[in-house]
Amino acid sequence: MSETAVPEIMLNNGVRIPQLGFGVFQIPPDETRDAVATALEVGYRHIDTAQMYRNEKGVGEAIRDSGIPRDEIFVTSKLSNAFHARDAALASFDRSLEALGFDQLDLFLVHWPLATVSDYVETWKAMEEIYASGRARAIGVSNFQPHHLRRLHTETTVVPAVNQVEIHPYLVQDELRAFDTEHEIATEAWSPLAQGLVLDDPVIVQIAKDHDRTPAQVVLRWHLQRGEIVFPKSVTRARVEENLALFDFELSDGDVAAITALDRGQRTGADPDTFDWIPES
Repeated sequence: MSETAVPEIMLNNGVRIPQLGFGVFQIPPDETRDAVATALEVGYRHIDTAQMYRNEKGVGEAIRDSGIPRDEIFVTSKLSNAFHARDAALASFDRSLEALGFDQLDLFLVHWPLATVSDYVETWKAMEEIYASGRARAIGVSNFQPHHLRRLHTETTVVPAVNQVEIHPYLVQDELRAFDTEHEIATEAWSPLAQGLVLDDPVIVQIAKDHDRTPAQVVLRWHLQRGEIVFPKSVTRARVEENLALFDFELSDGDVAAITALDRGQRTGADPDTFDWIPES
């Protein structure tokens, strides 16, 4: 499957992002280079990492070793919870560029609002400085709820290009997605398969049989047809290939509705309103 088969979404500042990417969450640093190299060989051109994953270096190495021009690969990283103060955020961005070996990052996100322990508005103002410098082509947020976004809208200048949040068939987040759409913020889905929790659901299993596809392919296709940007993770080449083979079939409106109806408000990750974990820097 060629990377040209992956559609792109235009962000609110005109930057284009591939709708399907490869995530490196929970891939050990010493395995990241090989995992990303495999993804690039298969045809992915969008890689999602983060400072707190501690594997940016492997991402950069794989991209350099691939021989693929840097401007053909979209790379996202995220600000660590340890660096929300202005000066710390600016310095940590410099370290991300150094670890990746880049002069410019395609997208940089605030990983968590940390609303109970820090002022995410001040953090966002540091992000605006990074964006103004031209060293990040776009900036956005991750795990921000509508009330967090409303405050940014009121007190800051740059509208986030992206909001990356937990979304899967058991947590469809339609209210948040509608807010993002209204404010021209692209929605990205992390944990798109609910860490595998949804793959045995009878509704999804039946739809997969109807299309002669795997449950994972059906769920990822559901995300794409809803307009979400998604980046599944795997270290198995066959699964990496399977996760890219999503563009030669289509779910019916009834299929999409049936999967969406599975919503039960069930998170596999932390609640953004209460999550306050700060790693050692």
